[in-house]
Amino acid sequence: MVKQTIIVRVRDGMSLAKGPRNENEENDVFSSYKQQRDFILQEISRGDLPSSNMTICVDELYCFRIMVESGICFMTLCDLSYPRDLAFLYLQDLQRQFDKLDKRFVEGISNPYCSIPKLGAIISNVREKYVDPRTQSNISKMMKSKMKGNLDAVTYDLSEIIERRQKQEMWEKMKRANLSEFKIWGSKKLEIIAMKGMPIATLIVVVVLLLWSSSLFKDEFW
Repeated sequence: MVKQTIIVRVRDGMSLAKGPRNENEENDVFSSYKQQRDFILQEISRGDLPSSNMTICVDELYCFRIMVESGICFMTLCDLSYPRDLAFLYLQDLQRQFDKLDKRFVEGISNPYCSIPKLGAIISNVREKYVDPRTQSNISKMMKSKMKGNLDAVTYDLSEIIERRQKQEMWEKMKRANLSEFKIWGSKKLEIIAMKGMPIATLIVVVVLLLWSSSLFKDEFW
């Protein structure tokens, strides 16, 4: 079953609309996956998940089905048992409804969710058609989709995405640390300190040379 749906603008992660949960669904089913959802959306906004159609497996029960089109991300949480093709057909149906909106208006949205009040109702109405995958209408849709073969999607495991992000952040920290060290040794303040210390160092070298020369002179004299 399609649990929850969210529509997000990719360039800045602005949440444009989200669909209601099923009335019979437990209140904490989707909220427990909110952190994973937000993390995935951040990765999409960064450009680290560039595929237009994606399945991201969260655990043994649920997965996210994601479609990115024209800078807009359509994302839904589904049971793993819910047919993959039907989930993407649902997202495509939402995308067609969304395309009817004025793009300039969509780009100008600055507040999450409340800017398109009718879109929540659109999500609810479209979702209602896809709740039961066993209806004749949905079976027919899936058969036509398989014949066309136009619903290819990349599958990721959430743990792999998290591990990749952790490695990237560690690498970025190392680069910043190296850059900071370079700035310290190449700073103007350190250059001034070095310039002030040069006369003292020169004097020490001269004294050492004089003592060494004096020692040689004494050895030759005796």
